[in-house]
Amino acid sequence: MPAKKKASASGATRRRRWWQLRMLWSMLGVFEINQNHDFYDLACFIKTGLQTALTDNLDPPPLEQLTADCFKKQETQVHEGFQMQTFSGPVFSSLRRSLGLSEEEYRSSLSSDDFYLQFISNSKSKADFFITHDKRFFLKTQSHREVKFLLSNLPLYVDHLNRYPHSLLVRFMGVHKITVPNHTKKYFIIMQSVFFPDDRISSRYDIKGCELGRWTAPTPQGSPVISVLKDNNFQGQITLGPERSWFEEQVELDSAFLRSLNVLDYSLLIGQQALHLDELDQRHSLATLVNRTTKSLDLDEGPPTRPLLERQRSLDEEQDSGVPGGGGVPLGTLPGGGAEGEFHARHRRLLPDFQNAVHVLDGPQRRYFVGIIDVFTQYGWRKRLEHWYKALRFPGRSFSTVSPHAYSLRLCQWVRSRTQ
Repeated sequence: MPAKKKASASGATRRRRWWQLRMLWSMLGVFEINQNHDFYDLACFIKTGLQTALTDNLDPPPLEQLTADCFKKQETQVHEGFQMQTFSGPVFSSLRRSLGLSEEEYRSSLSSDDFYLQFISNSKSKADFFITHDKRFFLKTQSHREVKFLLSNLPLYVDHLNRYPHSLLVRFMGVHKITVPNHTKKYFIIMQSVFFPDDRISSRYDIKGCELGRWTAPTPQGSPVISVLKDNNFQGQITLGPERSWFEEQVELDSAFLRSLNVLDYSLLIGQQALHLDELDQRHSLATLVNRTTKSLDLDEGPPTRPLLERQRSLDEEQDSGVPGGGGVPLGTLPGGGAEGEFHARHRRLLPDFQNAVHVLDGPQRRYFVGIIDVFTQYGWRKRLEHWYKALRFPGRSFSTVSPHAYSLRLCQWVRSRTQ
């Protein structure tokens, strides 16, 4: 066969294979990034770059000893065919250690020989989502503006986690930039997956506290499709028992923090599963109780290095200095106005004996995976225009693009009304 015909046949085969892969993605939502995938070379570069970058940060300083230089640090490793840049490496290493995650464990998950998975999201953003094969960590491409926003507010984020180590905010594990000369330049962040492990999760929700556009058609029973449902799909209650007050309070604290950054459009992820007999037995064992108590105390050790929310407030925030809603938490103060020690003694929960403990809440009969994600959208002039447009087009309807103050209020009200 002539070379031109061979090339044509090869191209047709590749297009057919690519079409088949895309059809499979639309059904399953995830697919292995193997040798036949267009992102295979990029995934290999990322793995190689991360393995080298993580080897250079094996002894991170404690969170309370981070310096300004740690936040400003940038490192570049040059590899054959690409470059990998790492931002604020010591800071993210300390964050990982605060979760009891060793550098070797983290590196092993990100650099294993197993293929990454691509996650096809119904998100409106153009970001690409990769998942490690063990589904423990997400890699998400971000714009330069979003990365700049995260890095500029990283000291405040660390302070918030120092003060509230059981915060529901998604845990960022790293920020990187990969450059393939004459081909691509991508910023990406690494996050701990809220839904880990997902073996027994029966339903998943992405909650914004509004109604417009917040419905996803459920998949048929027995279907292999992984659906993330929305506000209008949610029925019933989140039954937590003794953990209820802690959960409601922590959502208020975290949304107050995001409001102070002039952020909106974030989501509360909720995964649900029935507690199986082995999990119920484990919860009540003495050894597990001691371990859960120890983990909780370990995370709560140490005072914050600076006051929470130490920054200029936006125009919307100046109108009201408290977290919205009766019984809310005013910005920069502790609930109830009590002393810090008293507050921390009360605002502590018993962590489950679990790999993903900060994102897991156990009720009497159900386990809930909970986390706040997508925290990069600021209420600038574009969002203000979008707000006025939607207000005129959908009068009386509840939509996502509102001021950070209103957004925080609405999400907290949603949580209070659906938790028992």
